[in-house]
Amino acid sequence: MADVRFVKADTLKAKPDVTKIGFGTHFSDYMFVMDYEEGKGWYDPRIVPYEDIKVSPANTTLHYGQAIFEGCKAYRYKGNKAVVFRAKDHIARLNKSAKILDIPQVDEKLVYDALMQLINIEKDWIPDGPGQSLYIRPFIFANDPYLGVSVSKCYKLMIILSPVAAYYAHGFAPVKIMVEDTYVRAVRGGLGAAKTPANYAASLHAGLVAHEKGYDQTLWLDGVERKYIGEVGSMNILFKIDNKIVTPELDGTILDGITRRTVLQVAKAWGYEVEERRISTDELLQAYKDGKLEEVFGSGTAAVISPVGELGYDNADTKMVFNDGKIGPFAQKMYDYIDGLHTGEVEDTFGFIDVAGQY
Repeated sequence: MADVRFVKADTLKAKPDVTKIGFGTHFSDYMFVMDYEEGKGWYDPRIVPYEDIKVSPANTTLHYGQAIFEGCKAYRYKGNKAVVFRAKDHIARLNKSAKILDIPQVDEKLVYDALMQLINIEKDWIPDGPGQSLYIRPFIFANDPYLGVSVSKCYKLMIILSPVAAYYAHGFAPVKIMVEDTYVRAVRGGLGAAKTPANYAASLHAGLVAHEKGYDQTLWLDGVERKYIGEVGSMNILFKIDNKIVTPELDGTILDGITRRTVLQVAKAWGYEVEERRISTDELLQAYKDGKLEEVFGSGTAAVISPVGELGYDNADTKMVFNDGKIGPFAQKMYDYIDGLHTGEVEDTFGFIDVAGQY
């Protein structure tokens, strides 16, 4: 294990009632921190009490947005282990995002070891109710006190933890999504494949417009021809077309989702044909008219699987409704399977589970 300095807190917090706190509002007792300086590299990995951080008003991230993050979860596994789902994959993706934004690469083994130590220390913060988990937020931001537009020389890596309730407060249910053909989130050669705050900022206005029209989220199209399917604001999108699982290819404009990977791996193991390719809105509309577009669902860390009951297109004038607005059988089966992997109710034959500690 990596040599990580530990600073013990004087007092510990009372654990909140997870069912009443929503998402990302309470944080555990400790966090992981590591710093970077040009010429020195990453140094002083440490687990310290959770606290506010002090930054310069001239902090380069505040002005120019050189930052990246990840999101993964820890679970109580079979009631006696604290585990993280696909931790190494998330850390590797952090480095991929870092490369896109010219942030120095991290030692993935060191960060993995530090994360496992942090989760072991904080394992009592992992809630054990149905669908509950401990959300893990690793992030890196530029830390130069400098207003010039340039790649920074100083960075800070942090990992904070937040206990979260089940994503679907009122039960596993379909969402309504509006296809966005006016605004653009990303284009090839841009930041679309990085998990960076800028991508989420770019999605906010379109999300508000979708909400005003009665939709939960926005489905992005490509930024050039405005006809090829991209991703939803907070998740990847997948389609069951004529008994095949079809999803947009990784073309540099969408995130290489870890849950997306999981769905594709599991679907292949179940014997489904899987296609990663360009999908046009015309193709979707035709498949819907022909009765071949059987299910639509999203995938992501927060919701795991998010069934889509309705797609609104052409400024929501055209509506496609799936399974009478109810959960499709494939989405339900996939959700149950992955949720079972998280808690040990389903055997992990893929090696997705990383054990951090024992109870």
